[in-house]
Amino acid sequence: MLHLDGSYGEGGGQIVRTSLSLAALLGREVRLENIRAGRSKPGLKAQHVTGVRALAHITRAEVAGAELHSRALVFKPRAVQAGSYLFDVAEKTGSAGSVSLVAQTLLPPLLRAGGPSSLTIRGGTHVAWSPPAHYLMHVFAPALAEMGADVAISLEKWGWYPRGGGEIRLTIQPARHLQPVDWRTPPAAGSFQGLSAGSRVPEHVVARQARRLKQRLGEGLNVAEIQAPAMDPGSFVFLWGPRAGFSALGARGKPAEKVADEAAQEYDRFRQSRAAVDRHLADQILLYLALADGPSTFVTEEITLHLLTNLWVVEQFLGPRFEMEGELGTPGKITCRAKK
Repeated sequence: MLHLDGSYGEGGGQIVRTSLSLAALLGREVRLENIRAGRSKPGLKAQHVTGVRALAHITRAEVAGAELHSRALVFKPRAVQAGSYLFDVAEKTGSAGSVSLVAQTLLPPLLRAGGPSSLTIRGGTHVAWSPPAHYLMHVFAPALAEMGADVAISLEKWGWYPRGGGEIRLTIQPARHLQPVDWRTPPAAGSFQGLSAGSRVPEHVVARQARRLKQRLGEGLNVAEIQAPAMDPGSFVFLWGPRAGFSALGARGKPAEKVADEAAQEYDRFRQSRAAVDRHLADQILLYLALADGPSTFVTEEITLHLLTNLWVVEQFLGPRFEMEGELGTPGKITCRAKK
């Protein structure tokens, strides 16, 4: 059994997600301790518990410690079973826990299953501290497609904090072989587009967010405006292009212009770095690059502690794979050697 310390590096939930994904994919038993020790409220949150139980279901695993606030977990998987699944983050807690984080936990093993799978995941689709559903659809899934993975993701219902109630659906075709990539060239400015969305907020909020985006980034930017039905009010701005996406969420008392400004600032920072991959995709894609059939290279806008932590987790399972040029907090180049 592999033992991992959940307090390593940034000490967050990514250690749980990546380690259990690889354990399921490789059929490796793992024990996690000090789970989310780096957070103000340590232990498993609702989306982590859902991810663990979902993985246990699709791998018929033996599990101990899969409870809210648990700081230790034992996971003993068997074979991954392709199929049609539904998981609800809010089933036991009424939480708007992130559906995106659950999806990212389940994807790696299901990509190596013996047949196609479909996933329906309910909970929060656009919530703080996690990739919004649109990031999965427009940035993460296209990046996987460049590696030869066929993953279709759709947003069925919007879900905001605090009650969630959103839903995404994924259709996953098995991909026995993943292609290596070379992502060093920055995407063209003209390849980006925007979205301004709101639920149960005045129409002028969505219009002001869109107008501010165009003021910041140019009138030529295509910005779609959406009024989305949902259980709770919320607003959202998203900018995306090849291998990069930048979002911001509205909040009570937060001007619509500030929401747009936050996303635009992230976009500007990325463009100034001359990178090819945003800092979020950089750590999300590491696991897949480590499984590819050849060496890969990418340049990211920032080497984050999140990236270094995820890199460490992958190498605990697969051995040394990565070489890095750059320092923490600066742009850098990551090279992943071919698997043996």
